[in-house]
Amino acid sequence: MTEAWSRRGRGSLAVVFFAQGVTFALLVTRIPAIQDRYGISAGLLPVFLAAVPLLAGVGSVLTGKLVRRVAPSVILRWAQPVVLSTLVALGAGDRLWHLGFALAVFGPAVGVLDTSMNMLGVSLQRAYGRSIMLGFHAAYSLGGIVGASLAWVGAHWGLELVESYVPVVAVLMPVALIASRWYVDAGRGRGLGTGVPAGRAGAVLLPLCLVMTFAYIGDATVSNWSATYLSDVLGGSEELATVPYNVYMVTTLLGRAVGDRGVRRFGAVAVVRGGALLAAAGFGVVAVAPGAWAGVAGFSVLGLGLSVVVPQTFAAARGDAEVARLNVCNYVGFLIGSPLVGALGDTWSYRGAMVVPLVLMLVTLRYTRSFGIEPDRYGGGHERSRTVDVG
Repeated sequence: MTEAWSRRGRGSLAVVFFAQGVTFALLVTRIPAIQDRYGISAGLLPVFLAAVPLLAGVGSVLTGKLVRRVAPSVILRWAQPVVLSTLVALGAGDRLWHLGFALAVFGPAVGVLDTSMNMLGVSLQRAYGRSIMLGFHAAYSLGGIVGASLAWVGAHWGLELVESYVPVVAVLMPVALIASRWYVDAGRGRGLGTGVPAGRAGAVLLPLCLVMTFAYIGDATVSNWSATYLSDVLGGSEELATVPYNVYMVTTLLGRAVGDRGVRRFGAVAVVRGGALLAAAGFGVVAVAPGAWAGVAGFSVLGLGLSVVVPQTFAAARGDAEVARLNVCNYVGFLIGSPLVGALGDTWSYRGAMVVPLVLMLVTLRYTRSFGIEPDRYGGGHERSRTVDVG
């Protein structure tokens, strides 16, 4: 692989992550507007919310099987336009079956997109011989911030969903299609493709799946409960209640922006261990916070800690099949996290509920050695020369 081609491949993949961050943020931040447009009752809303990660898990499994015959770059090239198109369809519909159909396409397509883009990221990182995976996820976080900001603009100006979505898709669609010309299946054909190395499936993959699940339980806790927690438990105003998730997104971006350098210098084990400790400390601050601003500080620390765990878990995968399985664990954590915290908050207390992800982050420390199975890959003076594989 030439140096110019590898740079183009890296840049084009960053575009994919950014576009997906924008798309997903535009969906989740406009859920109240979607609920109003389609007349979804409070009782029916959880069914629709759960359907997306469930269907995305199906898409991940299908992608793991499909890449045995089709390169991830080809799958990704077609998955992103489908996701963007269904976002417009979701905004343009006005009947419940329109929404059901759009989500039935959107869910599996998101699973295919998430899986294939992480497959390319992992294989490209291995070709580089140094940590670059956190940079891709930083692009996703940046896209999330941009998407949430665009959603705020749409809500502030009273725009219909389709009026908010069409201009964004009109920009992202051609950019994504142009960028797809430079996707690189860097690891295929060199033992880094579809297979799962012998002995890895049980010995290493299960701990990595647990880490991924725990991380997304923590992320879902912040995404779904930070505003409620700040207003109802810590007595923050309605305006202040919007701050925790915003600062969480910003600190997640910051952590991922510098995370690759940390992995190169200290190694993946140290970075994941430090991230888990920071996340646990953040949940601890949130659980005992005496007031709203202390809670905001806790969610900020949380973002720094959790920011490195998910990208490094994907980076620890060996081959496309492992990436697909780890991506399913992503959706499992998302499905568990919000209902778990809600149930504990209703039956016990929301402060007590924050202890659960805290404990899970501490349990993650038990599995950090799984990130050091190949100590000669990155960090600690083991980073391969930049001239290897990439010119």
